[in-house]
Amino acid sequence: MAEREPAGWPWLRDRLVRLRSVNRPGSPPAVPAAVVRTAVVTDSAAALPREWVDALADGRLSVIPMPVMVGEEIYGEGEDDIAERIAVALASGQAVKTSRPSPGQFEQAYRAALERGFEAVVSIHISGELSGTADSARLAAGRVGVPVEVVDSRTVGMAQGMGVQSAVEAAAIGLSAAEVRSSAEDRLAHTKVYFYVPSLEQLRRGGRIGAAASLLGTMFAIKPLLGVEDGRIIPLEKVRSAAKAVARLEELVAADVGKRAAGKARLAVHHFGNAGEAEQLALRLSASLDGVAPVQISSLPAVLAAHAGLGVLAVIVGEGSDADDA
Repeated sequence: MAEREPAGWPWLRDRLVRLRSVNRPGSPPAVPAAVVRTAVVTDSAAALPREWVDALADGRLSVIPMPVMVGEEIYGEGEDDIAERIAVALASGQAVKTSRPSPGQFEQAYRAALERGFEAVVSIHISGELSGTADSARLAAGRVGVPVEVVDSRTVGMAQGMGVQSAVEAAAIGLSAAEVRSSAEDRLAHTKVYFYVPSLEQLRRGGRIGAAASLLGTMFAIKPLLGVEDGRIIPLEKVRSAAKAVARLEELVAADVGKRAAGKARLAVHHFGNAGEAEQLALRLSASLDGVAPVQISSLPAVLAAHAGLGVLAVIVGEGSDADDA
């Protein structure tokens, strides 16, 4: 069954509408499309909403799917049954692995940008501590006749996605590739990832945490709260029950939001196999935090779900761009 559009996505669409708006009485002139000369490329770990990506039909944004292997079968992000297949595999203990996109996929995207008339590319990717995706992008960058700025986001999910969105906004108003990159990096520097997983086993299998940490969690029934710091997954706190872990997750998010300028924080909630829990978490965050835009809700991209496992709840805390306040 298709997942309904999360309630938090409309503000993303509104930003896109502002970027593409035509002239109206009393409003500044719209920037002509011809000014846009920098394309943006990212990977599916950015967790960008599909309808937001699809709306950028002029080729200024390309999203490279990251492969997921379930048993002997290889799937790409966006295939209709990938989430169900991963969920079944995880529940049954079947091997689920991920890989980085090939340099050839990036080379094709960069050449396509050149053919569409773009003069430069800013390529923003999942943390290099978690994937070799940025390395593939760098290899491809040396093979094409268009300047490519490769950015290691040092993060994942919509934390990465927010940086991509800032890059797209900067490109849409005709900023240089260096300015587009700077815009993305500034947004990325103001994002945080907090998440809870019922089990550390899948993260251990994927090499994202050590075996000792996984064993500790299993032996003592610890429910860990984790974060992403400088590109790595790090432990934040150890809690004794799932309910307490989720409550503490909310407290960490509230403390983070409280340190930011009033009305500037933007939140996203990711889940896998537990949409109802995510919706309730988003409702509680919206009710308890003043001045925060509607919380975005989405299933984790396949490449992240494969490592986090079933039952994950992640909250991304970022900040709005100037376009949000326009």
